[in-house]
Amino acid sequence: MAIKLRNKRSLEFSTASMSDLVFLLLVFFILTSTLVSPNVIPLLLPNSNSPSPIETQNVTVYINDQFQYFVEEADNQVAEDGLFAEISQRMNGLQKGNVVLRADKSVPVQYVVVVIDAVNQLNSQNNTNYKVILATEQK
Repeated sequence: MAIKLRNKRSLEFSTASMSDLVFLLLVFFILTSTLVSPNVIPLLLPNSNSPSPIETQNVTVYINDQFQYFVEEADNQVAEDGLFAEISQRMNGLQKGNVVLRADKSVPVQYVVVVIDAVNQLNSQNNTNYKVILATEQK
């Protein structure tokens, strides 16, 4: 006498839940990739061999390939004569700090010197110790 099982075992694999999982992962990565850097200024940084990372950065100044100055965000364009006031406002009276300068590699040195002069003027007027750090790309 043969015993028959009431529940037959199915050898098929259901892929319905897998497609849901892949869709959710796709949505997650699309959303997080837009939040990574929404206001990025496209720059080609100069190359350097020094691997030393930046200690702390309080203010970031960008100079793009059209010689425009930006402080912190891509929509915060600052005129050359307004750099002193903008950096001073962003430092909020700190005694020590770093100004990270991210300049495109095609920018002439004179535009970099303008930022350095603004920070030096701020140091001499307020008796502070701010450093200018030129950001580079590793080779």
